[in-house]
Amino acid sequence: MTSAVRAIFDDDHEAFRQSFRSWVAKEVTPHYMEWEDAGIAPRELYTSAGEYGFLGMAIDEVYGGGGVSDFRFNQVIAEELAAAGVGGAGLGLTLHNDITTPYFTDICNEEQKKRWLPGIANGSLVTAVAMTEPGTGSDLAGMVTTAIADGDEYVLNGSKTFITNGINADLVIVAAKTDPSERHAGMSLLVVERGMDGFERGRNLDKIGMHSQDTAELFFNDVRVPAANRLGDEGKGFNYLTGNLAQERLSIAVTGLATAQAALEWTLDYVKERTAFGKPIGTFQNTKFELADIKTQVDIGQAYIDQCVSKLNDGELTPAEAAQAKYWCTDLQKTAVDRCLQLFGGYGYMTEYPIGRAYVDARVTSIYGGTNEVMKTIIAKSLGL
Repeated sequence: MTSAVRAIFDDDHEAFRQSFRSWVAKEVTPHYMEWEDAGIAPRELYTSAGEYGFLGMAIDEVYGGGGVSDFRFNQVIAEELAAAGVGGAGLGLTLHNDITTPYFTDICNEEQKKRWLPGIANGSLVTAVAMTEPGTGSDLAGMVTTAIADGDEYVLNGSKTFITNGINADLVIVAAKTDPSERHAGMSLLVVERGMDGFERGRNLDKIGMHSQDTAELFFNDVRVPAANRLGDEGKGFNYLTGNLAQERLSIAVTGLATAQAALEWTLDYVKERTAFGKPIGTFQNTKFELADIKTQVDIGQAYIDQCVSKLNDGELTPAEAAQAKYWCTDLQKTAVDRCLQLFGGYGYMTEYPIGRAYVDARVTSIYGGTNEVMKTIIAKSLGL
């Protein structure tokens, strides 16, 4: 990929890229279509990734992690998963690394870190975060799930939906109202563990894309969650969620742009080989103009993404910048994949071609992590509007 020679990476990142690319080719690609048909990737995917050091890179070595807080390693993983066309199952890995792990590394107390971080790093504990409810969508403050204190426990009641890793997850970070009379100030985060009484998983949702990614409804019926499973302070849940959203949205943007880059590369190979009217379709002016335009947009987006990753590593990435990256790159992902698919003709509509799978997988990216309309609202607010 073009990313292999970008200045943002050094030799350590490139060695990591080669190792991860080899792992994907051996452990993921040969089985991917089976997982797509099954609607879920096996838990062994996580333990294998953990064994090779592809999980918990930011977790301290004392807890079994990589001990390196450098989002460029996460970026490499996202780019290689996109290049291999395995976005469904790959989403579970990026969510585990990019989105849920920071809650455990940044908010957990020492006892919680000892209890959970080793399993998160080795893949024996798969993670998820449950924010969205059937009636709330992007309106986090409007959630109705409650966790009422009762001695040294909370009694959790409510439901969540569209939860990535919802079937496989062992640890679910659940956002709930510990003070239902409040909006933002009444929210706390609790870690619900597999097997807790009253914790039930609904069906593995049947989606138009991301088929190998388990996405589920979760139900909490008088689940007694120990206070020792609360992350951070009571009532600070909304602050913790919003504090991690910049990295979450950048993660989505990285994958979106990497998918556009992958689609471009698949299409370049195809138009050089496929002939029509006696010559390769890559020789037609329309093909040249379409791919030249996509190439330009991808390269412009890449410059911004690399800048955002550097800012994130330096602790300087703003919510507005992350929102810009998320909305622009996911919109580009959708349009680039659509335009590339057109050049495949009828073959692009076949699921055996990665371009076809990338097309349906792309549709959700402007929705999750906060809709792109919400992203524009955040950007507008940063402009004083």
